[in-house]
Amino acid sequence: MISLRTPRLWATKAARGRADAVVRANQRVFSINRGPSSTTSARRSNHTTASTDSNDGPTLGSSNPRGDGSGTSERAMTISAAVGLSAAAIAYFWSNLRALASDAPGKEELQANAAAPGKGKFISYQEVQKHNKPGDCWIIVKGKVYDVTDFLKSHPGGLGVILANSGQDATAVYERFHTTTFLQTILKPENHLGPVDPESMPEKTLVKTDEERRIEEARKNMPPLGAMVNLNDIEESAKKVLSSTAWGYYASSSETENSHLNNLASFKRYWFRPRVLREVGQVDMSATFLGIPTSLPIFVCPAAMAGLGHPLGEVNITRGAGRTGIIQGISSNASCTVDEVAEARTEGQPLVYQLYLTKDRAVSERMVKRIEELGFRAIMFTVDAPVLGKRELDMKSKPVASETGGGNVAGSLAGYFDVNIGWKDVVWLRSITKLPIILKGIQTVEDVEIAADYGVDGVLLSNHGGRQLDFAPAAIDVLYELRQKRPDLMDKMEIYLDGGVRRGTDVLKALCLGAKGVGLGRPFLFANGAYGEEGVVRVVQILEEEIGIGMRLLGVRSLGELRPEMVQAIDARVHNKPQ
Repeated sequence: MISLRTPRLWATKAARGRADAVVRANQRVFSINRGPSSTTSARRSNHTTASTDSNDGPTLGSSNPRGDGSGTSERAMTISAAVGLSAAAIAYFWSNLRALASDAPGKEELQANAAAPGKGKFISYQEVQKHNKPGDCWIIVKGKVYDVTDFLKSHPGGLGVILANSGQDATAVYERFHTTTFLQTILKPENHLGPVDPESMPEKTLVKTDEERRIEEARKNMPPLGAMVNLNDIEESAKKVLSSTAWGYYASSSETENSHLNNLASFKRYWFRPRVLREVGQVDMSATFLGIPTSLPIFVCPAAMAGLGHPLGEVNITRGAGRTGIIQGISSNASCTVDEVAEARTEGQPLVYQLYLTKDRAVSERMVKRIEELGFRAIMFTVDAPVLGKRELDMKSKPVASETGGGNVAGSLAGYFDVNIGWKDVVWLRSITKLPIILKGIQTVEDVEIAADYGVDGVLLSNHGGRQLDFAPAAIDVLYELRQKRPDLMDKMEIYLDGGVRRGTDVLKALCLGAKGVGLGRPFLFANGAYGEEGVVRVVQILEEEIGIGMRLLGVRSLGELRPEMVQAIDARVHNKPQ
């Protein structure tokens, strides 16, 4: 088992100190019981209070946390000191994405206004209220005032939801559907009007919703992290404690959900042919990802909006990946910025960036240059999402006021990426960066062949977790077909897959057939939402245990000993024959 008492791949003494600080922050935030079989789960807080108000996430105060916003500043500062995120970001997520008027100007702006009373850059709330029409529309988001007049018609969720919140604080609805830096990147500089005057903001009476009370009760009855024996256990815990918005976005798949369900079932079509008497006392589970050493042949697939489940979002996953020595892919639609994620990593910890091409290629190019500056090690170019699939659970989970009658998290992210991407864009991407390129979302052998012709460094066989085209093939089936028809391509580039992986044996089956590594997305989102950083570590521990057991029972001592002949495809009909 991976233990924090063992040396950590990439972690210096200073970096381990930062990681330990985050562990303590998560312990205070989540109040998790230490389970009997986990060396890294956190202890439940001993602090008690007569008031147990809570909200969409775990409780928030300092020693006596409340979910109504009281104590927010102290708690947020404690956590932000450990992870380098703004206190405001912590506060807003903790209060179920509600607007907290105290998060208005930054420190420098406060000092400037204090030095020159009456001559500062504050905008009064009363002034903002005047701009509430289609031709003159301002909103407040996280204490900042934005002119979104020109943006109304291009908003993917329709202009109705913006107009419904025009002239007022729109932080609550904004944070449900957009990443922390969305407005900063989508609006022109002249549309960033400045901070709202916190003294002019109306007082808010925060009342717990039925969902907040449901989540509060569910968190009281959560099993300890050590009781999580497999990844399905963690998913069940997450389902009970996540908000309907978070669960709807994470769990949704396209239309009838057959692609997603087939992903989960697909690994049952491949059975092992184990060898015996192989002296498997010691096994080596280490691997490489594009030549980068990793502790296990698994990685975190880029998945959007980790902040819906936990206020620290992707930072938790980065910390957990760093502590366990695996590689993390960062989504273009992450809740945290690439700078925040880079700041959270341990020294030398490798990160990979998932790229969606924007309609304005200059925006994409600037992002590529930024991740190069931050030391990201590779790019996963997503090629299976010119448009988003019809994700019905997400669509139903959180209807919002709009001209089309509803809104959802995925839909809010969709309107800024280019539908007209083609193989020419692989050439363009290669022309602007020297980073290795993996094409994410390949679903046929024919496209693997074309990818090889274009000289990419790898492909990720994937149907986007069953969230795009319904009835798209499972990645393990495409891998099997590739092994049968074009095994030579596995020598020309690295082959990865994701989709439906829930067991260590799933990982081993893919490796036997020629995959270099296997990605997981939802399990890390569920773990982060239910248990925070410690949940992320627990996912890796579970998979490490299962991969180790599976290797020994297969009769191999290293991943290099895995062979195609150790797996056979089983006709699915064998399970449906009458007795």
